[in-house]
Amino acid sequence: MKKYLLSIFALLIPFLNFAQNTTEKGLDQKIDEAFQPVADAFFDAIFFPVYQGETITIPFVLVLLVGSALFFTIYFGFPNIRFFGKAVNVVRGKYDHVDHPVVEPAYGDSTPGGDSIETIRDESEEGEVSHFQALATAVSGTVGNGNIAGVALAIALGGPGATFWMIICGLLGMSTKFVECTLGVQFRDVGEDGTIYGGRMYYISKGLKSKGFKTLGKVAAAIFAIFCIGGSFGGGNAAQSNQATIVIKELFNWESTAAGAIVGLVLAVLVGIIIIGGIKRIAQVTEKVVPFMAVMYVAACLYIILSNFSLIDDAIGLIVREAFNPTAFGVGSLIGVLLVGFQRAAFSNEAGAGSASIAHSAVKTKYSASEGLVALLEPFIDTVLICTMTALVIVIFNFGGFFEYGGDGSGVVYIDGQPFEGAGITSKAFAQYIPYSNIFLTVAVVLFAVSTMISWSYYGLQSWKFLFGRGKTADLTYKFLFLVFVIIGAAASMGSIWKFSDAMIFAMIFPNMVGLFFLYPVVKKQLLRYLDAIKTNKAE
Repeated sequence: MKKYLLSIFALLIPFLNFAQNTTEKGLDQKIDEAFQPVADAFFDAIFFPVYQGETITIPFVLVLLVGSALFFTIYFGFPNIRFFGKAVNVVRGKYDHVDHPVVEPAYGDSTPGGDSIETIRDESEEGEVSHFQALATAVSGTVGNGNIAGVALAIALGGPGATFWMIICGLLGMSTKFVECTLGVQFRDVGEDGTIYGGRMYYISKGLKSKGFKTLGKVAAAIFAIFCIGGSFGGGNAAQSNQATIVIKELFNWESTAAGAIVGLVLAVLVGIIIIGGIKRIAQVTEKVVPFMAVMYVAACLYIILSNFSLIDDAIGLIVREAFNPTAFGVGSLIGVLLVGFQRAAFSNEAGAGSASIAHSAVKTKYSASEGLVALLEPFIDTVLICTMTALVIVIFNFGGFFEYGGDGSGVVYIDGQPFEGAGITSKAFAQYIPYSNIFLTVAVVLFAVSTMISWSYYGLQSWKFLFGRGKTADLTYKFLFLVFVIIGAAASMGSIWKFSDAMIFAMIFPNMVGLFFLYPVVKKQLLRYLDAIKTNKAE
């Protein structure tokens, strides 16, 4: 470890020297200028409009996402409401006696190192993590700086009304998450050593093959894997290190032109140490960090909200009114604020992108629908609870008239004449009510960032394995590239990083929906089997 720390310090020296000697463009600016055209190109390609007016542009991908979530909610009879209590019981182990002893036939064709066409392996401990660990790992991939910076961005752009549409999108997303995570377990591969390989790549390829669309399945799965790798580099990585860097630089008032790159290098080393251990190491870290992180952040939000108890009804009323009659500068209309809310909610909870199915597929279970039920809790925790609390804090804060909703139209607002964006807005709101909250929020943002990055490194690695094989060389290549993007995210501007991140996260929706719409009847069948098993195997 001592040798490793010395090598880290040696790597930092060139960046420190560069920061001191730069007179014109700093390292951070150079990285941003190189990366911005890439971000713009990807964003324009993914968010192509289905309608474009003078003030409103409606991207097809958002229509696809929200329309699909509404369809699944209706088709499965509002599972986000009906099975909420059952999902909680699965997580706390109430139905473990039903789950583990039963051998469930696998669905689909055999693959090298995978399930046979007739039966799945007969070990009751098949899988690598528990229901709670799988949920914690997946939540750590969704509960992140989308909840702190993303909510602030939504309110800065769309005003308080964006919060209402974020909540609606979160509730609908619970149904989509249920479908995709059930499929993730149902079509997973189990290696000879017991390692689980699962997620959208597998249920798209194996599932469509079982339906007679082998070629379509292979193509869609490969496209998804490529986009998932991009998502792991963007929203699951660069966007996180970007926000962590913003609050760290603000805390220490660090003006160096290479500060972002330096912070990014330190974060890359920290994340690199953790991700070497794989999903079991990630699960061990996240099951401890995520609950603590979430409780700490939620407690602070509740303190601020309850300290301003008399303003809660005013804040809720403003959120509802502005959802249907927005007044934020530049938002345009009801459709404009709706789009802002839906986009930020989808980025935060990733329902429809299918990324969480990778973590959930590693669960120890025999009934795929059991983990699907667990997964529907994610958007509720992420968006309905945590995002809403952040929004209330910011709205209550701005009753003091500190900034104008809409800002400059790019997500930047001016407070006391100074520009703030993302986590910086949330930080100002916290500072109004909690002494030394800049330290607290910096710790929270960094914890959110690191936990999200290590979870997304697993998602991206599984996609990389799907494309390039399961060898050690392929693993190390991916992990090296992943850590490079930690540094890029920390150094580049929020605008270019979040454009790229949005594009990569939303790109995954296209191939994922191909799989979901072919295979949702399988989910219905597995849900009924699991519910029947619960009824017939009740604990004494």
